[in-house]
Amino acid sequence: MSSGLGGLDRPGAPTSPGTWDERSEPTTGPRSTPTRRTGADPVKALMHRHRDLCERAVDPLEIAAGLEAHGISDRTASRFLHRDVFSLAEEMYARVSRGAEAAPGPAPLATPRARADWILLTLLPGVLCAAAVTALHLTHGQSRLIAAASGALAVTLALRAALSRGPLAPTDRRHPTTARVSWLVGYALLGDGLLRAAATGGPDALPTGAAEDPWPLTTAPVLALTLSCVPAAWCAHLLAVRARRKLSSSRALAEFATSAKPLLLGAFTLYLCALAALLAIATTALDQPSTYPQTLTLGALLFLCLLLTSHGFTHAPVLVLTAAASAEATALAALFAARLPGGAWLATPVQALIDTGGPAAIPTIACGTAALTLLLHATRTLTRASAHATQNQP
Repeated sequence: MSSGLGGLDRPGAPTSPGTWDERSEPTTGPRSTPTRRTGADPVKALMHRHRDLCERAVDPLEIAAGLEAHGISDRTASRFLHRDVFSLAEEMYARVSRGAEAAPGPAPLATPRARADWILLTLLPGVLCAAAVTALHLTHGQSRLIAAASGALAVTLALRAALSRGPLAPTDRRHPTTARVSWLVGYALLGDGLLRAAATGGPDALPTGAAEDPWPLTTAPVLALTLSCVPAAWCAHLLAVRARRKLSSSRALAEFATSAKPLLLGAFTLYLCALAALLAIATTALDQPSTYPQTLTLGALLFLCLLLTSHGFTHAPVLVLTAAASAEATALAALFAARLPGGAWLATPVQALIDTGGPAAIPTIACGTAALTLLLHATRTLTRASAHATQNQP
């Protein structure tokens, strides 16, 4: 479906005298009975301001979503003598001239379909990560370092490929959060060990990947997160399909938002359950301590970030991921800065958190707070009709 949001008028566009302007109407006060103005067609004036939207739309639902994104509510639609935005959009769609060969009626709203390419690509990161972890356990010395570097590169490339197709693909074909996500996943692999070593005066050497190393690699969380690309993609796909069906049957923006919120929360909960199961399998197979708090909060944060980005909402994920990554980096920097003369006080808050909840308290608090913030943001943005009117399905 082609996006009609690009046809929205720019703020400050001139309007002709006597035409209807919904932005000039008050948004508070009692609702008055709408009456027609003589000598003016308010719907025609609205169509003129959103001409590109109306001409490019392939069905009335796309127009309704575009109007909603521009701030037109059901109450505003009543001033155009329509009961809701959907009814107003149907009139606008019907009145647009599309040539002699245009279809007599709107095309049915298509639902996204699963494709073999993105299904296979979402499997690839987990498979390569499992191979890399196996290589780490079977090699020693310099061979282990080569295996670790090669595995990290292969998994990174596989993640890029997996996130460029399917329901988690961004609308502009690039993820503006890649660097921040890489930091958070890298911290899940190395951060807790480094934080523990720094709190005790280390580290004295680079990590070797051995279990008895004073700076060990926690590979189970990373393995679980890469394996969770599959349930993440399916949960996002399920949300897209169900939301499109709800959008087809809804007749008001508020009605769709009410029905879309349980779908969003259900998909989010389903992903967390799948991630918890994968983490249990990974920790058992690798014989590593459980890391449920920090891994589940990180997984929740990454899933919401990818979900918002795939629907075109990139600003909030960038800000929230930056805050989470900065909190983790600040905790590490404070421990090292405390070694400077007179700087012991810098490590007091971090040391208090470590003494209370261990090194895992830092990423758990940082990612948990960030995930909760994004969840609240998602319940407002991903329950709008404009978020699901067009679905990115490469």
